[in-house]
Amino acid sequence: MRAKRKQKLYAVLGLVTLAAIAVGLTLYALRSNINLFFSPVQIAEGQAPLERSIRAGGMVKAGSVARDPESLAVSFTVTDYVEDLEVRYRGILPDLFREGQGVVVLGQLQPEGWLRADKVLAKHDENYMPPEVAQALEEAGYAPEDYQDKAAEVAKRLEAED
Repeated sequence: MRAKRKQKLYAVLGLVTLAAIAVGLTLYALRSNINLFFSPVQIAEGQAPLERSIRAGGMVKAGSVARDPESLAVSFTVTDYVEDLEVRYRGILPDLFREGQGVVVLGQLQPEGWLRADKVLAKHDENYMPPEVAQALEEAGYAPEDYQDKAAEVAKRLEAED
């Protein structure tokens, strides 16, 4: 091989190596930032990874909210009316959070089967349901409209109790 050709070969190999390293580092960085959505049924089936950041959603089960009077700790159950998922959160809940409403929680699934939430997102009005929650409910054989009616019913009952 001539010197010039050898030099070009080394340059091309160097560029290919740098490109491969750049792609690898980019994919590694993106992997840690991806939050996949799972319904309580998928979590119960073991499809969700343990101790990795995930999003889980469904409806807050009526009668499941338990607040610690000494701290900001709260636990509640998210359900898709097939399976339930216990969620534990430490912080201030959104104003729109209440039983019978749709929520999406971001956190890590623990080996014991409960989710340690870092963030709780509540729906904005009576007719809104996060798209992931609506899809998960439909896949479980339920229509989102059924849950909106049920959520309105629970909201009326809770207002009557106050």
